[in-house]
Amino acid sequence: MIRDDVRNVAIIAHVDHGKTTLVDAMLKQSHTFRENQAVDERVMDSGDIERERGITILAKNTSIHYKGVKINVVDTPGHADFSGEVERVMMMVNGVVQKALEMGHRLIIVVNKIDRPDARLNEVQDEILELLLELNASDDQLMSPVVWCSGRNGTATLDLNEEGKDLTPLFETILSHIRPMEVDTDGAAQLLCSSIDYNDYVGRIGIGRIERGVIQAGQSVVVTNYNNRDLNKPGKIANLYQIEGLERVPVQEAKAGDIVCFSGLEGINIGDTVCSPACPEPHKFVKITEPTVEMTFSVNDSPFAGKDGKFVTTRHLHDRLFRELLRDVSLRVEETGSADSYRVCGRGEMHLSILIEEMRRDGYEFQVSTPRVMYKEIDGVKCEPVERLIVDVPESATGAVFQSMGNRKGELVHMSAIGNRTRLEFVIPARGLFGYKSEFMTSTKGEGVMNSIFFEYQPYKGDLSRRNTGSLVAFETGEAVTYGLFNAQGRGTLFIGAGTPVYEGMVIGESPKSEDINVNVCKTKHLTNTRSSSSDEALRLITPKRMSLEECLEFIADDELLEITPKNIRIRKRILDSELRAKANAKLKKGIE
Repeated sequence: MIRDDVRNVAIIAHVDHGKTTLVDAMLKQSHTFRENQAVDERVMDSGDIERERGITILAKNTSIHYKGVKINVVDTPGHADFSGEVERVMMMVNGVVQKALEMGHRLIIVVNKIDRPDARLNEVQDEILELLLELNASDDQLMSPVVWCSGRNGTATLDLNEEGKDLTPLFETILSHIRPMEVDTDGAAQLLCSSIDYNDYVGRIGIGRIERGVIQAGQSVVVTNYNNRDLNKPGKIANLYQIEGLERVPVQEAKAGDIVCFSGLEGINIGDTVCSPACPEPHKFVKITEPTVEMTFSVNDSPFAGKDGKFVTTRHLHDRLFRELLRDVSLRVEETGSADSYRVCGRGEMHLSILIEEMRRDGYEFQVSTPRVMYKEIDGVKCEPVERLIVDVPESATGAVFQSMGNRKGELVHMSAIGNRTRLEFVIPARGLFGYKSEFMTSTKGEGVMNSIFFEYQPYKGDLSRRNTGSLVAFETGEAVTYGLFNAQGRGTLFIGAGTPVYEGMVIGESPKSEDINVNVCKTKHLTNTRSSSSDEALRLITPKRMSLEECLEFIADDELLEITPKNIRIRKRILDSELRAKANAKLKKGIE
């Protein structure tokens, strides 16, 4: 059977290419919203963190109707750290970059933001063709249609000599170029679960495309898995929904080719196949690229533990981390030799920092270690993950970028001039990018753009100095006062201000020297007959440096931890006692010598 009434497409591009804005315009022009309905900008980015950062983290499903055809649209993340989201949703779509090419999907090339004054339309078209050739695209994929769009203005055109009026050319191209699906609606039911959601009322909700047959609400099924042939779990579909616009609409049945949501199968996981009991045949699921970065998550054991968080125990941390595995196929969580710590592996620093931020907002309190890359032994050789880094910078900043790349063992593979800017492409060890984002933004005065993506594993590149500065460490527990901070600020850059509670071993600043310095920020001025503690008000403090979560992760050294609570982010030493820490450092130094 030919499903001419349905098309399934995904929008795939790198971060900040306007994917979500384009979907907004598609929803509005397909009359998904009422004429007088108030709609937020970037309506598909429903999470608080997504809205704050302006990035898509989780793939989102929506649908529009055009000329009697339902177009299911998946808005995917653009950042490389969330490419696992893209890989798994590819199993649901038939039209869209490498994963899409490998799966043989047909492409529609959309060049967005053509309204920008610095748009390089002809150059971009040539670059796209070169990219497709580099990725071994088929002849059919090389002949993919090009649609020129402005997501912000909601216009599209097939000819640059003709100004676009609306998105009709894009809608027409989807109908004409994305072939109708040929499906078997009479065969035994088969549905591949590609995403998971959760609802407090109905529990776990599976999302996926029906590959064969018909699925009905109340139907008895069997859950299987292509990579786990022992799984054969009976169950029952309680509720069945189809996506209309941004809403889930209950339906009694759906057939092959439809993307549906379903509840009732509490143990359903991403990659599972829901089958008819008469034919429990699992569907093949795409192999997700392995994580390259790991961190240790552990229970908070600082002197301030339990003051802010709602969830603070080992059980809370265990349940939350393993629950995250149900919806994030790129994440790995493993137990360690310690009962209160877990090894968490992800696709990059941002991938793991988003998880940390979500947990602290949910009321969790815990500690994390510095990020570490995951090494592999290939043919007896120690290898490390290498990233392909592309930066677009003003000409005046190229020298600073070259210097940084040299220090971080980056190798230049391509350089080109684009107007008064320069595009540089490097191959660099993943660990060489730790802490580089803030340095990059400083050296380019905020005008640079950088993107990276996993390239391959290569032989270990040698030792790399991650940080050349030390820490200012609190000497005692108490409250930081102006007099103590005034004396300490001459030793380095402070992270805290007066009135901040501190504990022994807490990092309260950065030392310009490579060694750590213990400082007593709780020290008050001795009182005399002629002077009082109120004279502290005359002391002038430099405004402390406030660091974001990512900046803290980039800063912490191997002997430090990041304490995460709903209200505070604190850097601390692993060993809080100054004497014990000094002995441990001396022993380590002696061992190295």
